[in-house]
Amino acid sequence: MTDTTGYSPPHEHLVVVGNGMAGHRLVTALMARPDRPPRITVIGEEATTAYNRILLSPWLAGEIDRDSLDLPAPATHGLHWHLGEQVTGIDRTARTLWTDQGTRLEYDRLVLATGARPTLPDMPGIGLGNIGGFRTLEDSHWLMQRTAGQRAVVVGGGLLGLEAAEGLRKRGVEVTLLQRSDRLMNRQLDVVAASWLKDTLTQRGLTVETGAQLARCEGNADGQVCAVVLADGRRLATDCVIIAAGITPNTELGRLAGLDVNKGICVDGHLTTRDPAIHALGECAEVAGTTVGLVEPIWEQVETLADVLCGHATPAHVPMPSATRLKVAGIDLYSFGAADPAPGVESMTYADPGNGDYRRLLIADDRLVGAVLYGDTTDGPALFRLAQAGTALGAARETLIFGAADATHPLQEVA
Repeated sequence: MTDTTGYSPPHEHLVVVGNGMAGHRLVTALMARPDRPPRITVIGEEATTAYNRILLSPWLAGEIDRDSLDLPAPATHGLHWHLGEQVTGIDRTARTLWTDQGTRLEYDRLVLATGARPTLPDMPGIGLGNIGGFRTLEDSHWLMQRTAGQRAVVVGGGLLGLEAAEGLRKRGVEVTLLQRSDRLMNRQLDVVAASWLKDTLTQRGLTVETGAQLARCEGNADGQVCAVVLADGRRLATDCVIIAAGITPNTELGRLAGLDVNKGICVDGHLTTRDPAIHALGECAEVAGTTVGLVEPIWEQVETLADVLCGHATPAHVPMPSATRLKVAGIDLYSFGAADPAPGVESMTYADPGNGDYRRLLIADDRLVGAVLYGDTTDGPALFRLAQAGTALGAARETLIFGAADATHPLQEVA
């Protein structure tokens, strides 16, 4: 691959494939710049305008209306749309692509922002009806057809699985959540926080099974799923199965174009593939061996790529550790660093079960390296900045567990 800071001649035509949150963010950023490519075309596989996938969960739960999902439309001068179309071919030599609707476009620059899809387990019965994921408007419409008294099995105890389960529960569906790990949100939460979360969800009416692995799905005479069987032999009757156990980057167009593809479409620090006219962005992109699914690092990619496409010299994007701020079933969570302390790492904890407030800090060599906050997450951003700065804690370490604000003055003295 070749590091490039791009070019933007007056005639340049930029084509963005993908009208999800990453593609929309890029186009919005470009349309606000006077030196943007003068002609931009967006191709989106979904027929709808761009929407906020993060808000699908509250929409499913009935907490917001459909219009709340829509993202603000960018300025339209020089911007063209092809929605409800799927790119089916790319000729890199001719810098041309075509779609399943017969559209043929020449490009000077091409951005692949094709996102990701739910990872479906390879097991018997996975192709039965009423088995699907929870990532799109179509998925949400399907789940909204579930009615009170029906049964659902949600596979995956991460954020998306928990949100799908809670949304269905609020619609009166009897939900069983299966988590392969021994605890919910095992990448973000330690044992204590995860157990508190499980207890809260159970009290609300969810059935949560940890250490549970799906073995197969069984169907009825109509080809619809009617039960799942676990690895331990238990059989759970159900009317639908929602798979929320990870994502797979949509790399098919990268392979079709003959680009380097690993977990994602391989790009350098300027989000450029080995073809200097083609870039990849968001969940489908792999930077320095890493793919991402969180909004914050993708927004950082957008800023870098927007500079490149406008012809600006810009530092290479370097994937950095990020904090995770979540709201699961009305419970605030904030975490960064490892979920469990490594050998030699000190752990400090504070727990107030009555108020649902828990925090755990990880400290190594007198520096903060990780945190889990459950309930009151006010101090989360300040703690993350402290960890990123690598500031020695000194005398502040004894008060830090009770609130980052209490440690401000001592930390300034030490730094």
